Amino acid sequence: MTASIHIETFALGDWQTNCYLVTAADSTDCWIVDAGFDPQPMIAAIQKQNLNPTHILLTHAHLDHIGGLERIHNTWPDIPILIHDAETSYLTDPVNNLSAMWGQPVIAPQSTGTLTHGQTLTLAGQIFEVRHTPGHSPGGVTLYHAPSNQALVGDTLFASGIGRFDFPHSDGATLMRSIHDQLMTLPDDVRIYPGHGPASTIGRERATNPYLQQ
Repeated sequence: MTASIHIETFALGDWQTNCYLVTAADSTDCWIVDAGFDPQPMIAAIQKQNLNPTHILLTHAHLDHIGGLERIHNTWPDIPILIHDAETSYLTDPVNNLSAMWGQPVIAPQSTGTLTHGQTLTLAGQIFEVRHTPGHSPGGVTLYHAPSNQALVGDTLFASGIGRFDFPHSDGATLMRSIHDQLMTLPDDVRIYPGHGPASTIGRERATNPYLQQ
């Protein structure tokens, strides 16, 4: 069933933020998941494949995940932009999206809707579940496609690592609770696509991630 959903990775900007182009079999519709700085390679791929972006979905609103949102929005101004409601204000707030701290203030386009825990989203008939996974940031979300055993996890969980929790509005205990309650409850063969670094699986992280062995 994995072929029913295809996830293409674009490592964008100086932070090499993983941003994703999600497509479904036998459809030109696609999703853009996260919008890192310098998004032109993703934009070019969408245009080359004659795809039709239907949503921009944001796993969270830190600057490296929204730095290219304005450029993408300018290319497709009518596409809905969705983010968890805990971070809707972060898109236009350089302090909360951390861009002020890095000396490059980002004021991104506003969201047009929100993502909520337990919500389902449909791409060309394929159903994804939204799981709220806060801790790295208050509005972190995971997008889980059970039929193909794939999940886009943002900066919550990495291959052999976890999201930072030393930022303003981050919380380590909340992050670990999200990982254990929302991600480690998924089957071992679920492939995870994190916000940075290589893909992994739930089983591999359960068995070998040093942060999960305590």
